[in-house]
Amino acid sequence: MGFFRTYRSLFLLLSGILAGSIAGSIFGERIAVIKPIGDIFLNLLFTAVIPLVFFAISSAIAHIDAGKKLGSLLGIMSLVFLATILISAFLTIIAVWVFPIHQEITLTHATNITQPGNWGDQLTRLFTVNEFYELLSRHNMLPFIIFSGLVGFATMRTGKLGLAFRDFLYSGNEVMKDLLNLIMKAGPIGLGAYFAYQVGTIGPKLFETYSQALGLYYGFGIFYFIVGFTAYAFVAGGIPGIKIFWKNNIIPSLTAVGTGSSIATIPANLEAVKKMNVPQDIGNVVVPLGATLHKDGSSISSIIKMAVVFGMYGKGFDSPSVILMALGVTVIVSIVEGGIPNGGYVGEMLVMSIYGLPIDALPPLMIIGTLVDPLATILNATGDNVAAMMVTRFMNKRGT
Repeated sequence: MGFFRTYRSLFLLLSGILAGSIAGSIFGERIAVIKPIGDIFLNLLFTAVIPLVFFAISSAIAHIDAGKKLGSLLGIMSLVFLATILISAFLTIIAVWVFPIHQEITLTHATNITQPGNWGDQLTRLFTVNEFYELLSRHNMLPFIIFSGLVGFATMRTGKLGLAFRDFLYSGNEVMKDLLNLIMKAGPIGLGAYFAYQVGTIGPKLFETYSQALGLYYGFGIFYFIVGFTAYAFVAGGIPGIKIFWKNNIIPSLTAVGTGSSIATIPANLEAVKKMNVPQDIGNVVVPLGATLHKDGSSISSIIKMAVVFGMYGKGFDSPSVILMALGVTVIVSIVEGGIPNGGYVGEMLVMSIYGLPIDALPPLMIIGTLVDPLATILNATGDNVAAMMVTRFMNKRGT
């Protein structure tokens, strides 16, 4: 019963999608009459996510203790996190090439995914806007995230003078998290209605695309969990490192499945890394920060979601510019998702914003994210343990 309580929202969401699929199959294009229900849900989600991202990111940075000089530990940890996220993303891109998700489905009229102009123009549009009000648009998520981070950093630097504003950011974060949870209670109805419309107007081809994506995610995700983590453990401690990692990673893995949360797995991870010979001062920094910033499972799902959307619109996912952009987006998504309830939806909106995708692309991204959540949680949570082992190894090599 505990397992069903943990994943209650997931089961309700899947039930709504299943009911919508059946209705769409039965009524066909006549089901389009309920599409406004799905549109209302998505509009509420788009509206709430902007203030949520601001308060979540700025509050998290504002509450960092500027007096703690973590020095080389913080630097090595950041490099390990970045390296494993990029490795998982690049290997996923290779998997997408080997097992292509090429089903082309026209959700709306043709859209231009790639941004026009030279690299300088693209970077300017990607990271900045020239008017403050433009930050509040979902089409400019990345500049908004950067602005939120700068506000948090400025609040941290002001110390006692910024205490009242820091409390405001924390309070706003709590309010907006609860607002998103309230909106997501309508998820089974909203996504069910939207999925009914898609099935009724597009047909069975939709299921083929989702099955390809899920098969690729679970197949590659399990491979990465076993082979990738084993390789990282070998880097951290050779053959003994592999043995000690897998011997003590079972309980965190089960905890991640049972709780469905990287944050809730922190206590099990902290206990596990002690047995993996990770010093307490390293484990106490790497594991909690990793739960927020280090998400290999989200990295893999981010690439697959992008490949699915590109396939749906008949776009290639193989040019150097697309690959570099996808790797950059994946790193940002993996960081942004942490600490935000239903954080995957924020990442999906970021993908839509950067590639200029229409609103119709969001439901497929959300559905895939929901279906891969159990394995993604295991990868996100337990990846912090092997990362802590590698940080320990590199710290020892530096003699720090």
